[in-house]
Amino acid sequence: MIEPLFWLALSLILVATSLIAVLVAAMPALQELARAARSAEKLFDTLSRELPPTLDAIRMTNLEINDLADDVSEGVKSADRIIRQVDRSIDGARKQAQTVQISTRSFFVGVKTAFKSFTRYRSPRRMSERMPPSSLHMLKLRERERERETIRQDNRETDQTYRIKDNHKDVSR
Repeated sequence: MIEPLFWLALSLILVATSLIAVLVAAMPALQELARAARSAEKLFDTLSRELPPTLDAIRMTNLEINDLADDVSEGVKSADRIIRQVDRSIDGARKQAQTVQISTRSFFVGVKTAFKSFTRYRSPRRMSERMPPSSLHMLKLRERERERETIRQDNRETDQTYRIKDNHKDVSR
């Protein structure tokens, strides 16, 4: 009976020795684990103190950036409206200038035609009153030819005026 007790005691001694060896070997690892736990605790402590103010600062910065973006957007919209108004004003001024130019040309063409008409018709009448009847027929033929030439020239000038007007319209488009 001694023998089973001997083996039991020997087994217990070996188990105790193994446990002591494991504890001795695990001691440095447990000490490092304790240090890591203390470092983590300090980190979490620092984060709990520093993170809320930092998050508040980030939130405030975000709000300020949004306000600035809204201000810039309003400024761009305002500038766009002003540019459109200026563009409409320029278009209106351009149209008025074209109207004035056409009216002025028409006026000068009318004055020129009237001047030619007054000077053309007065001279031949006076000359015809002084001429003998035999030369009167030749004078009338010359008068008709001059009238036709004047009308052709006036038509050319009027056509040129309208061509210039059309060119201005094409350029403004």
